[in-house]
Amino acid sequence: MSAVEATHLRVAQPQRATLRLIGSAMVAFGVFLSGFVIDEPAPYELWMAALLGIWFILGLRISRFTAPLLALLLAFNVGGMLSLTQMKDLGTAPMYVAVSTFLALTAIFYAAIIEESHRRLPLIFDAWAFAAVITSLLGILGYFHAFPGAEVFTLYDRAKGAFQDPNVFGPFLVPPSIYLVHGILVGNFRAAPIKAFALLILALGVFLSFSRAAWGLFLLGIILLIFCMLLKERSGAFRLRILILSLAAVMLLAASLVVALQFPKISALFSARAQLVQQYDGEHLGRFDRHRIGFTMMMERPLGIGPLVFGTMFPEDEHNIWLKSLTSYGWLGFVSYITMLCWTIYLGFRNLLKDRPWQPYLMIAWIGVLGHAAIGNVIDIDHWRHVYLLFGVVWGCAALEQRHIRNHAAQVPHIGLANEHRRASL
Repeated sequence: MSAVEATHLRVAQPQRATLRLIGSAMVAFGVFLSGFVIDEPAPYELWMAALLGIWFILGLRISRFTAPLLALLLAFNVGGMLSLTQMKDLGTAPMYVAVSTFLALTAIFYAAIIEESHRRLPLIFDAWAFAAVITSLLGILGYFHAFPGAEVFTLYDRAKGAFQDPNVFGPFLVPPSIYLVHGILVGNFRAAPIKAFALLILALGVFLSFSRAAWGLFLLGIILLIFCMLLKERSGAFRLRILILSLAAVMLLAASLVVALQFPKISALFSARAQLVQQYDGEHLGRFDRHRIGFTMMMERPLGIGPLVFGTMFPEDEHNIWLKSLTSYGWLGFVSYITMLCWTIYLGFRNLLKDRPWQPYLMIAWIGVLGHAAIGNVIDIDHWRHVYLLFGVVWGCAALEQRHIRNHAAQVPHIGLANEHRRASL
């Protein structure tokens, strides 16, 4: 290397590091904006659209490890575009498909930037937790009418924060809740009180959303987290610490629930929402009846019926991601989505317990994907921003693992050759 090239490299490295730092900060701000979705397109879409454009211009690389995610999500949205041909009046359907396509690109984007540097993962999850605490506080303050106009953060006497729907608000809070629980269990005890206080805010937000899906997701997520950590950690002392802290957290959350139920308004709504099957689930043309009719109808509609059409034919929308995939994205979208989801779960499970710097984030995201797949049976999640972030994290971490394996395999011959030279010199 010449002196000129060496000087240029020394100059370029700080510039590259600065650009990388700015880019990571912009990503964190984008994740933060995902907690404030009052309407579509939301500020999140506008910010991320600009960020994606800039990053692609600067040379964002899609590796062969994340290419399958790109192919499957694009096929999913091609199915949505084909379903538009079945509609007589397009209305807002093209915008719906455009948002779907854009959200798919955000999953690819997250996977690519995580593959490039795993150090972005703590920044992403910290930004998510910060946004979750703020939007949860808005929902709590709105529920208790803490200031004039606070009711804008509620819907049907349920907290919804800065979201359109309590059923999206509640699940959005769950992955950062799991992140905080993990931090309490393995982190520094000095930071534990702050994380515990933030976790209480999120738990209260989830509770006041009165979303049965969010309640189940919250409980399932924490149970799976503790189970995975007990499987991974071999130290008896550390396992005992996890069990003791988990028991303390459960007791604290139970005490908080008891206090909350002392309010008559909360107690009455909780009693109504705690029923596993609501009247609108089991009645004629209720949720389950619509599912049965919808699946039967879609067997004769390979291209679907178009986005948002189902809700005009029945009292409500599909409220089932599998049926939604069929109606709004056709058979092509349905098969693509099922394949992508199963592949995502497989990738996460295969790498779940490996000792890597990115393992905690992969574990949290994988639990989130698994939980959202479960609640997808009773709710539509195809436009949930944070779900695509979870997909991106799992695929990005899986790509990191593949790169780690490849680099390790490349180093082994060099190590062997160096050992042979050393023995020859002796």
